[in-house]
Amino acid sequence: MKKQLFALSALLLSLLTLHASLNAASGDIELGLQSYTFRTKQFNLTLEDALDRAVAMKIKNIQAYPGHKISAKVDEKFGHNMSDAAKAEVRSLFKKRKLNLTSYGVVNGKTEAEWRKIFAFAKEMGLRDVAVEPKDTGVIPLIAKLAEEYGVKAAVHNHAKPTVYADPEFALATAAPHAKSMGLCADTGHWMRSGYDPVATLRKAEGRLVSLHFKDLTERGVKAAKDMPWGTGAGDAALQILELRRQGFKGIAYMEYENKVPVAQLDAETALCADWFHRALAASDDDLRNGRVLPAGYVNEKNISKTWAKKRPANTERWPNAQPLFDKNLSNAQFKAGSWEFVDGVLTGKANGTIWTKENYGDFALNLDFRCAEKGDSGIILRCTDISKWVQNAMEVQIQQGENKNPKYAMGAVVDIAAPSRQLEIEPGRWYHATVIAQGPKLQVSIDGERVINIDLSKWKEAGKNPDGSKNKFQKAYAEMVGEGRIGLQYYANRAVTFRNLVIERIPAKTE
Repeated sequence: MKKQLFALSALLLSLLTLHASLNAASGDIELGLQSYTFRTKQFNLTLEDALDRAVAMKIKNIQAYPGHKISAKVDEKFGHNMSDAAKAEVRSLFKKRKLNLTSYGVVNGKTEAEWRKIFAFAKEMGLRDVAVEPKDTGVIPLIAKLAEEYGVKAAVHNHAKPTVYADPEFALATAAPHAKSMGLCADTGHWMRSGYDPVATLRKAEGRLVSLHFKDLTERGVKAAKDMPWGTGAGDAALQILELRRQGFKGIAYMEYENKVPVAQLDAETALCADWFHRALAASDDDLRNGRVLPAGYVNEKNISKTWAKKRPANTERWPNAQPLFDKNLSNAQFKAGSWEFVDGVLTGKANGTIWTKENYGDFALNLDFRCAEKGDSGIILRCTDISKWVQNAMEVQIQQGENKNPKYAMGAVVDIAAPSRQLEIEPGRWYHATVIAQGPKLQVSIDGERVINIDLSKWKEAGKNPDGSKNKFQKAYAEMVGEGRIGLQYYANRAVTFRNLVIERIPAKTE
């Protein structure tokens, strides 16, 4: 009976996905399977059983968990302590099914020698990354060092509260100093269980995502919340994909279903998840944003809008769609003729001067990439109310290559107002990502996912004076910089900084 139900689920999946294009608008996002979904202890299923299910669901990429029994033929558990014979069996299982073993986790070492063994194993098996979640954060530098040495990314995973990485800010701050070799294996379900909005939290993790455990749950803020077929729960799964698409995420979202249900139900529900994900990748932004990628059970309903609206959460922290800060022809910009142009998608200055938006922005999220020449110097000018006298009528976030003796003029600083949390080393010629979020009096600046500024402008109540008592050059209190104004970018010919991928999103006064 179980085999018949599994076959029926596979047939249902094939019929549902017949019309969906797997080379979709979200082509850089791939679906994977965390083999724990079909675990041995709960379901008495082997890694080989999980691979057969992956094939049925048109999933190519597998993250194997430590302890998964390999097959009926080889009575060993998958992991870095496998025998050579077991490794050969694993390779054979994957090759036969034309699947990719892409990741291992969540795994942890007890000693430095074991951590080294884990990464040596990952390299030997050709893995992209290793998902880790060490209780002792003191080993993070060692893990990052080994990841760089072996050429296998480390991805910090988060379980729900009270685990150490449950707070996404803490997880991001932990990984940030090791950006070259470490990022996040973000579990959106555990974020939900811990009370975090998965869409808003994915936004915070931009630029730091190595992979995901993609989930949709019955409710938020409840540790015991259950997995739901994607698109039917409170996780706003379509907007999770839309956010990943906005970020240009190039990686794998692994299905990890953790419910303790009969195997036949597990097969049916995971098949629905895979079908929904494939169709979501092929959908337009507008269809994702408006909930038109429906779970299989709703596909043929006539009154789908009302039915689906009732199932969508009312408290999702969504912002409007991102728009380019400047049009390709710069028709929405003001600048001295001939001084700025896009060259192969890169906004490039040709002569000294500032390029300004024609529109005013109040509350917004600005994302851009920047690249500095040696001793490059520029600035992101915010909420400017008079571009002829912008120094006294705007805020400036500093961009520069090289250290600055005055920390309030260092990379990421709000000039003469607030120093970054640390001096950042900016390499000439390398692209970096900056995020600036202005919402009322709150101003945040992040560089490559590391938040370096988080201030409340309402504390700057006096002209010429900072809250810590130090002086600044401004003739008005910075608390007045909470309205609307134009955004500008500076260019100095002998200290060049170029920009690309400039997008801005207006933030409503109240998120939904």
